[in-house]
Amino acid sequence: MHVVATAGHVDHGKSTLVRALTGMEPDQLAEERRRGLTIELGYAWTTLPSGERLAFVDVPGHERFLGTMLAGAGPVPAVMFVVAADEGWMPQSEEHLVALEALGVRHGLLVVTRADLADPGEVTEQALARLATGSLAGAEALAVSGHTGQGVGELRRALDRLVSGLPAPAPGAPVRLWIDRAFSVRGSGTVVTGTLPAGRIAVGDELALGGGSVRVRALECLKEPVTSVTGVARVAVNLRAGDVPERGQALVTPGAWTPVDLVDVRLSPVGAHGHAGGGLPGRAGEDEPETALPGTVTAHIGSAAVVCAVRPLGPRLVRLRLARPLPLHVGDVLLLRDPGRERGEVRVLAGAIVLDLRPPPLRRRGAARERAAELAQAVPDAASLLGTHRLLREADLLAMGCLPETGPVCGDWHADPAHWSRLGERLAEVVARYAVAHPLEPGMPVEAARHELNLPERRLVTALVRPPLAVAGGRVVSGPQTGLPAAVARALQRLHAELSARPFLAPEAGRLAELGLGPRELAAAVRSGMLLRVADGIVLLPGTDLRAARLLAGLPQPFTVSQARQALGTSRRVAVPLLEHLDRSGLTERLDEVHRRCPAKGPEDP
Repeated sequence: MHVVATAGHVDHGKSTLVRALTGMEPDQLAEERRRGLTIELGYAWTTLPSGERLAFVDVPGHERFLGTMLAGAGPVPAVMFVVAADEGWMPQSEEHLVALEALGVRHGLLVVTRADLADPGEVTEQALARLATGSLAGAEALAVSGHTGQGVGELRRALDRLVSGLPAPAPGAPVRLWIDRAFSVRGSGTVVTGTLPAGRIAVGDELALGGGSVRVRALECLKEPVTSVTGVARVAVNLRAGDVPERGQALVTPGAWTPVDLVDVRLSPVGAHGHAGGGLPGRAGEDEPETALPGTVTAHIGSAAVVCAVRPLGPRLVRLRLARPLPLHVGDVLLLRDPGRERGEVRVLAGAIVLDLRPPPLRRRGAARERAAELAQAVPDAASLLGTHRLLREADLLAMGCLPETGPVCGDWHADPAHWSRLGERLAEVVARYAVAHPLEPGMPVEAARHELNLPERRLVTALVRPPLAVAGGRVVSGPQTGLPAAVARALQRLHAELSARPFLAPEAGRLAELGLGPRELAAAVRSGMLLRVADGIVLLPGTDLRAARLLAGLPQPFTVSQARQALGTSRRVAVPLLEHLDRSGLTERLDEVHRRCPAKGPEDP
């Protein structure tokens, strides 16, 4: 199946042509039929000579209904552009073409209607010359009359040729169905319709809608019930939902799109023929590259029309703040128009290709200029996004419409290669600085390194570690540890000499201070195995606890604290915490508030 939209000036015979091709009435409103004027989107379909099914989205041509025209043409891959032989190229011909060019529509067919009323040759030549300046250059042209049927058969064959050249949509692509109609049916509930450009929807699927989720209850394609449908297709979706959504909302695959209200975009000026664009600066060949837009514009994509504020960044680069979030990918094309312009003026200002869905804040003076320089060479792909954001999860890249070009650096994290390399260099630098500032610590805590490098997860620090760096005990260490500072080592030698003479008489705080052994130095000595910490402020030589246990085993069992103190030749200040340490180590056993004993099997020599 294929879907084509009509386009062209009001009263040039678009709806008449659709009737002639399909035998169906695209104008559904009584007022439309009474006035002979298309107001709302119309839908009809036919089978082409090849057997391919073709659906038409018939759009209004009047300038007051440009927003409705864009809602119909926005999601459609090809257009049947209509110009009347007896009137020629008209203002809405120009505005519709400018809009299609801004949206990047590249497939179309020029149909000169009312060939029974005037010679179509001159108008065909005029229209082809205009199309040749934009994205529809090379479109096939033919003349028809919807009233007499002249040329309709050839038109059907031309439509066959048109759709045969359309790019094949990806059936596995994420779904984004822009809603162009929504209503409630008694007994069925909410029904929405739209053009599915790619992907697949099936009965029972769960889709996201406006921040919530809905389930597909039933499907129809061209009025026929189906269990699934693959784009491109016109589809009606019966939802298990509460409130009826509005035109401009979208049904999307959960997690596959990024709902945003702030985007950075590059403008594509329109009106290369000279009749459109409102004198838009920045067009190729002009001296001044800056792009002038009003402070507020309306952005169109799919069937959505959202007011947005404009913040210029640099030549053809702007930031848009949308009045409501839209589900977007980088590379999406928005059409910007100025609905406040006078009648008769082309209101389409520019196309805007989305470059970033998570633009960084602009807080300081000159930030906009720096951001413009960063975006100057940006393209909508994963490499450009990583160049801006440095680190992104794979799920975030996919939700922005970018398939990662290289593997992750850690888990599901992807990194800009240059940034990742700089992080590795910085890690070595910060670890070295930490070692100088904290000589008594065995290395830099991983969490401290994460904070210093401004990384979102600790595992990224570990992934950055390369020899001679290593991770041990939750710290990043630099090569083999060379021991304690010389001053600390000398102090420990003096302390060892004193404890060798009276091994159980731990020095008091004053003596430790005299030696230059504060809490940090003592902690480092304990970590290095040069001291045994019995309790806060109580340190002995390594193995002293085993030596004490052997002496205590020679006492009459059980024994008291006083007896232990005398046997060890120490003070109660040391004896009590030492005995508690022996209890915890299983070298002694406490029987009651007074007595302890040594186990039947004595401690082994260290």
